[in-house]
Amino acid sequence: MSETAEHLAAFAALLTAEGRALLDEVREVAPGGELAAATRLRRDHSPELVSAALTQARLRARAAAKFGAEDARRMFFTPNGVEQSTRATVAAHRAARFADLGVRSVADLCCGIGGDAVALARAGIRVLAVDRDPLTAAVARANAEALGLTDLIEVREADVTEVDTAGHDAVFVDPARRGGRGRVFDPEAYSPPLSWAVEAARGASRAAALKVAPGIPHEAVPDAAEAEWISDGGDVKEAVLWFGEAARPGAVCATLLPGPRRLLGRGLPDPEVRPVGRYLYEPDGAVIRAHLVAEVAEEVGGGLIDGTIAFVTSDELRPTPYAAGYEITDVLPFNVKRLKALLRERQVGTLTVKKRGSAVEPEELRRKALPKPQGRNAVTVFLTRVAGAPAMLLGHPLPR
Repeated sequence: MSETAEHLAAFAALLTAEGRALLDEVREVAPGGELAAATRLRRDHSPELVSAALTQARLRARAAAKFGAEDARRMFFTPNGVEQSTRATVAAHRAARFADLGVRSVADLCCGIGGDAVALARAGIRVLAVDRDPLTAAVARANAEALGLTDLIEVREADVTEVDTAGHDAVFVDPARRGGRGRVFDPEAYSPPLSWAVEAARGASRAAALKVAPGIPHEAVPDAAEAEWISDGGDVKEAVLWFGEAARPGAVCATLLPGPRRLLGRGLPDPEVRPVGRYLYEPDGAVIRAHLVAEVAEEVGGGLIDGTIAFVTSDELRPTPYAAGYEITDVLPFNVKRLKALLRERQVGTLTVKKRGSAVEPEELRRKALPKPQGRNAVTVFLTRVAGAPAMLLGHPLPR
């Protein structure tokens, strides 16, 4: 039996009554108790089934952060599926954007374990979910069934380059961005390549979206696309290229979840560099990736502390959802001894270190500057550059 056939057989066994009962039994097994549980369970079940169930339990625990505990406990996963699937909140945002256009059907190409297909179906959209890997397609099919969405999701095992999408309103493509050696950074090394995905998007009846890595170079974005960078809870998750009715060609935006809050690019020139003022603003990662720091600077009436650093400063407090704000108390040249003395003098026991444009590691500075935390006060230190010179900015976070 081939390796693929073995994996399919093991997964099929999990879908039997015996397999599902075993999955329920191992749900609460802690990592440290797996060996004892495996020994006990092998008295009544095959070793292969026990191993598959314990593996699935581990994957479900990992997937809870992306899919929520309730869905994760019912869904099925592969290791790559957990790693590469879209976070449920991000998938729901994208599905809502399709739904707002009146899209009724989507061809989900490179569907993986079906995370985006689930979000689209929950938005009332009919989905053709396609993946060429037999096990991945089987998992996606099982997930549609587990979540009661089989009336809206059709899973097809096929090469996406050979699928006719003409009968669907929209196309969504999520090319694989990992190879045998890890992450793939060249868009033409995606599977399928970005150029193929763009052509598939342009051929969509009404609209299309391509999920790409957030580090995609801006020059690689086609002129016909609208580029959206998305963060969730402050963490940048992905970029999406929109086409057709969903796009304003050439537009750039940053979307912050939860919310959503959407910052649109206005083509502003780079902000001026100015002295550090009373307030410092750290733009959200999606804002930085989208090259929209100038829009934040305009909102807060500020400028940059350095021409190459995405920190905005101003003398006036203007809260914005697109950046975390800090009140700055000290602007110092980089000097560990001076910082250590200052922290001791101010009875600092909690030190948060952020860096941008500095080679010093935050943990290294924390260990040297605050070797024995004892004080009752907290301080945030920014390791950065001010007008080209290494600097330390001390301050406190402002309420969001």
